[in-house]
Amino acid sequence: MPMSSLPAAILSHMVAINNVPPLPLNNIPSLKMPKNINYGQLNALCHIRGLSSPQHSCSLLAAHNAFIKQYPKIFLHKQRLPKIFKQEEQRKISEETEERQDQPDDSHNIAVHIKKAHGGICFYKEKEDTEKFVELLAILKKLPIHRTTYEHNLVWKMLQKVPYLNTRLTDEHLKTLSRNVISETWVRGSTVVGNDGFYIILKGLARPCTKVCRKLSEENDSALSLIQKSSSVFDVQLKSSTVAELYLPSRDSMLRQWSTFGSLEITPKIELETTPLSVVTEEKCEILKIPAKDYAKLKSEKMKNENTQKLKLIRKCPYYAEWPTLSIYELISLIKWKKFPPDHVIVESGNVISFVAYINSGYCNIYRSIVGLVRGQLNKVKKTRKLVYMGQLKERESFGEISVLLQVPFTCTIVTGTEVELAIIEDTDIFGKYINVLTKQLMLQTTQPTFGHLTDEDVKNKYIQKEQEKEWKHFKDQTMKKSIFYNGIIPGFGKWNHHWSTVPRNLKNTLVN
Repeated sequence: MPMSSLPAAILSHMVAINNVPPLPLNNIPSLKMPKNINYGQLNALCHIRGLSSPQHSCSLLAAHNAFIKQYPKIFLHKQRLPKIFKQEEQRKISEETEERQDQPDDSHNIAVHIKKAHGGICFYKEKEDTEKFVELLAILKKLPIHRTTYEHNLVWKMLQKVPYLNTRLTDEHLKTLSRNVISETWVRGSTVVGNDGFYIILKGLARPCTKVCRKLSEENDSALSLIQKSSSVFDVQLKSSTVAELYLPSRDSMLRQWSTFGSLEITPKIELETTPLSVVTEEKCEILKIPAKDYAKLKSEKMKNENTQKLKLIRKCPYYAEWPTLSIYELISLIKWKKFPPDHVIVESGNVISFVAYINSGYCNIYRSIVGLVRGQLNKVKKTRKLVYMGQLKERESFGEISVLLQVPFTCTIVTGTEVELAIIEDTDIFGKYINVLTKQLMLQTTQPTFGHLTDEDVKNKYIQKEQEKEWKHFKDQTMKKSIFYNGIIPGFGKWNHHWSTVPRNLKNTLVN
């Protein structure tokens, strides 16, 4: 269809859409044909009846509606090709299934279950674990001063999986020790003595060995030469009549990866003869070592911090503010920490307490017992023993000195108000040889009985005051209820709060019209 036969309105609209400047009609054949036009639909659009020469308004409106519906069809839309799904996910899934198939099925291997039952480490041969393990070996080759924070944290997390360390050390202490651990390389046939630290085999095999001492008689002198020829690892004392040799057990008790030996404590020489702290490497081994000296230093620092905390606690107690430091250190060596839950009765009145306590956190309530009169049924009055609240023992306060030293019963009952942490000294330690006699005399002179200033009159007055407050509260509540319910006003059922369609019969007479 030639362009000159198109209506002028359609041409102007097409030119505006294609960003083509308007041209005179005689120059239209020189325009380039746009490629995004469906000329078949355009021809049908141009032959709509009533569009070129409208006679009636109804035919004009119908032609306009038909034009608007058919107009979007003249433009060609680009065909979108279907998306191609990436095959990376499928490859990953297939790789994971292949790795699982390659792994041996340990469900029927009893050795794995026994290792789990005894708290052993089960490192599965996954890619991430192997990469971390290789990274761990590279980190342990470095000096601790050259490691980054990430490397220190990685070593700490790997050591947390060792049951021996996890059960005996806290996370903070283990983190401190992990910053100084090193890795040692031992060649085949080396004897590693574990009396100076705790060792973890990272790579290789080793066999534990024990030192066995036996006597040689004069008849068995020929056995000495036989032992020298047969045993590769031995220590013979020729001057004495005993032979000390290292006994190597069978291969069933072989130490493998993540096996441990040695001890964090420094082992005396006497115990070395009986404890199996030595191993013989069967191949080249990488062994992680935690020196016993570092653990001893950590324990000394921990003890020093605890002693400082105990010293501050006793110093802030009112009775011990002017005590000499030497006497306080005698008490510090005997102090133990103990926690009590809330509402726990520490000591009852009339009993002798078994320890001296210093409150580090929380508070305790003090009660005194008294015989009071209670009105029962039929206006009968009977006597009962009641506990009267008299005060509190707060932080940095002590109690129990006089009762322990003089074996005097307590005059009050102590009940914990919250969870309380106490630093206690047991009576067996006080009466033992650990505390000097002068320190005991000093404790008797400076301390006082717990709430010993209270007299029986004070307790009676406190009890009468509490009972009067209860009676007044009861009288006030009853008077308020009678005043409110006098005209039938019930809280929650008044006319200002109900949403009933009809008023119940029992409330019709009481409501205000």
